[in-house]
Amino acid sequence: MPDGITTPTEIIHVNERTVACDGGGGALGHPRVYLRIAGRQVECPYCSRLYVLNAGAGDSHGH
Repeated sequence: MPDGITTPTEIIHVNERTVACDGGGGALGHPRVYLRIAGRQVECPYCSRLYVLNAGAGDSHGH
């Protein structure tokens, strides 16, 4: 695989544009980070989990 390209360790489908990731596994995970899905997906910089926004989710413009 070329340098700079990662394969997601897990793909998680979500309904909100903001997600929290701690890598799972309790103490074996990583520090909790909050990720914002600007487009349709975001990848955790620690564990490479890929969070994908479900179709039609997160489109509301409320607070």
